[in-house]
Amino acid sequence: MRVLALDIGQVRTGIAVCDPSERVASPVCVLPTAEVVACAAPFRRVLEDWEPELLLCGLPLTLSGEEGPQAQRIREAAAAIGAAAQLPWEFSDERLTSSEAKRVLREKGYTEKSMRGKVDMVAASLFLQAWLDSRSSHT
Repeated sequence: MRVLALDIGQVRTGIAVCDPSERVASPVCVLPTAEVVACAAPFRRVLEDWEPELLLCGLPLTLSGEEGPQAQRIREAAAAIGAAAQLPWEFSDERLTSSEAKRVLREKGYTEKSMRGKVDMVAASLFLQAWLDSRSSHT
């Protein structure tokens, strides 16, 4: 099953995808959140290119595991995106994925300025990979 991960921010949404065997998550792109929520042409193109069967949306939890202040906004955005794309959606804990994404990019030599816009899709690939790994350990 192909899963498309969405790291839905207020301005940008990072997008990642897994291979059909659900083993490896890869960053795809970053799109304006308004275009993703509206299922505008650039996001429809991503859906057509990758043909996902499920949307996995990062849910911002607090460090204690509670839903953070952004969680309701993400839940509403995910419902709108899922309905427009006619795809089921699930949520995945995205705690600390942005800071981990920045660390990974820094190790690859990116500066703060050059990593802008890449962090969101790398974060999406990180929580997608964690979700894939947890599913494979349960089978």
